Amino acid sequence: MDSPPTVFERFHQIGIIPVLEIDAAEGALPLANSLIAGGLPVAEVTLRTDAALRSIELIARDLPGVLLGAGTVLDRRQAQAAHAAGAQFLVCPGMIDEVVLWAQEHTVPVLAGAVTPTEMINGLHMGLDLLKFFPAETMGGLPALKAMSDPFPRLRFIPTGGIHLNNAAAYLRSAKIHAVGGSWMAKRAMIAGRQFDEITSLARQASDLVKQIRG
Repeated sequence: MDSPPTVFERFHQIGIIPVLEIDAAEGALPLANSLIAGGLPVAEVTLRTDAALRSIELIARDLPGVLLGAGTVLDRRQAQAAHAAGAQFLVCPGMIDEVVLWAQEHTVPVLAGAVTPTEMINGLHMGLDLLKFFPAETMGGLPALKAMSDPFPRLRFIPTGGIHLNNAAAYLRSAKIHAVGGSWMAKRAMIAGRQFDEITSLARQASDLVKQIRG
């Protein structure tokens, strides 16, 4: 019997990771359900709002089929709290050693950010071969990522920041890109406004794009 896919394997299968800022926890479940209906059963709930941890708890409790993680994890304390709430993976905006080490000690998948060759080398030295590239478009987009990472053929990336439906395809076609992250299908104002039908529609466009490119 084949073993179930790992978190990182599922990232590649799904292709696009919604990055979410949730201001009211009561919107977490309908939001997650709207993403599932659109073909994106994954959520990176950023720890930028007071409702983030409670939102993770609710989704983890009621929707175990969602690949659920915490984003904007800045220190060990946040890593512990997010994992205790039910986060299956952690995402850091930069190369934060204490978060990476805690995650490795507790066998929690971690995606740490790197936008310079030095940070990429640091990631490799810490045993990482999949990194976040953020903010992707501000840092020069796909051409910059390719140029900086050419010396490190082992590395693959999940870029976020400035990714949207019109440029996601170029990223997804690159051999260096494992998946992309973005908020365009569920922007903070859309979530707050409970525009869940629109979120489902935009999620479906995103998931259809992945199918067109990766089959």
